[in-house]
Amino acid sequence: EYSCEYGSLKFYALCGVGGVLSCGLTHTGVVPLDLVKCRMQVDPQKYKSIFNGFSVTINEDGVRGLAKGWAPTFIGYSMQGLCKFGFYEVFKILYGNIMGEENAYLWRTSLYLAASASAEFFADIALAPMEAAKVRIQTQPGYANTLRQALPKMFAEEGIWAFYKGVAPLWMR
Repeated sequence: EYSCEYGSLKFYALCGVGGVLSCGLTHTGVVPLDLVKCRMQVDPQKYKSIFNGFSVTINEDGVRGLAKGWAPTFIGYSMQGLCKFGFYEVFKILYGNIMGEENAYLWRTSLYLAASASAEFFADIALAPMEAAKVRIQTQPGYANTLRQALPKMFAEEGIWAFYKGVAPLWMR
């Protein structure tokens, strides 16, 4: 006996919740490492290595400084996971129905790749605004310390484009 019918709204919702939990929580858990990595990319003279980056960050901002960017990371990657896991199933079923049962089976690898790429397209659109805010919080000292400070400032300075400048590189990734 199954908890829900395959292809039902409950099925898609459960897939989306699985994406929120797996992507949002795991990415948030590694925020300190991501913070140091981003800072090493932006200022390699100051942040010479992973361990040096942790040390410099703790010395300047305290241990709490390692959590900078946790909110946009959690929200952004939760949204990405929701779309990635949920839309993958939507597109898999949609494309499979278009192809027909036999072709969907024969061409299942291509079907799965097309469904995955389609889901990722929308997942990256959902992620991009929070990723843009996270990077500014983590790499531009004094710009903003929280998501609530970063979002209005970014919009006031650059409009909606500020949130989607990184979507093309996300798609290429």
